Amino acid sequence: MDAEDKFDRDEKKYIKNKQARKVFDDVFDKETIATITELARKKYFDEVEFVISTGKEGNVFRCNSGKNFYALKIYKIETSDFKHMSDYIIGDERFKDVRKDKFEIVKAWTRKEFRNLEELSRARVRVPLPIAFARNCLVMEFIGVDGVAAPRAKDKVFLDMEEKYEIVCKYMAKMVKKKLVHADLSEYNILNNDEELVVIDVGQSVSTLHPKAKEFFERDVRNMSRWFKRHGVDTNEKKMYTDIKAKK
Repeated sequence: MDAEDKFDRDEKKYIKNKQARKVFDDVFDKETIATITELARKKYFDEVEFVISTGKEGNVFRCNSGKNFYALKIYKIETSDFKHMSDYIIGDERFKDVRKDKFEIVKAWTRKEFRNLEELSRARVRVPLPIAFARNCLVMEFIGVDGVAAPRAKDKVFLDMEEKYEIVCKYMAKMVKKKLVHADLSEYNILNNDEELVVIDVGQSVSTLHPKAKEFFERDVRNMSRWFKRHGVDTNEKKMYTDIKAKK
């Protein structure tokens, strides 16, 4: 058996769902699939089951290990928005040594999301718990109930929006205290996990020392205040700034 046949056999062993294999075949190179295979060999999961969500930068899949589920986020290398990613990495002193080519930026983005998840978890901001990363692949906690992935807040509004407003203000204050800004906070990057609010997609989150940190923070406040106001919360940008400050 040559190396090509062995690779194909290993791919089928860990990626059993036809839809998942098709997404891999259409989007990801063999080095990425080899990385997934290696993560599976290290027992982070047994197999990749199916796609949970797709995006411009990457796709998220559900994995299993026995009766436990995990999320596998895979960042695209060839089709990723290099310029967009660079804006959030270049200027962040934590990643000042990253070379400015697409492959290195994508790898740094993966490492950056893992590190941001770690730091936010320690700050008691509810995010998916990070488990492992390699190359352009990130393994993390699966957010959902009975194996069904939690919907985004844009698709399922919380029952008690006043309570969730207070939680978001508290989380934004905790982020700043941890010297981080989410930089893309909106109802698209919050999950409604059976009424539990979970912040996701923190790969772009930057240090408060980033030259655009203030601009990003103001955008987060603007997005969140407008969304909550649209759903009946008595707030605006100025009030939300005050409410976040009061949580510090």
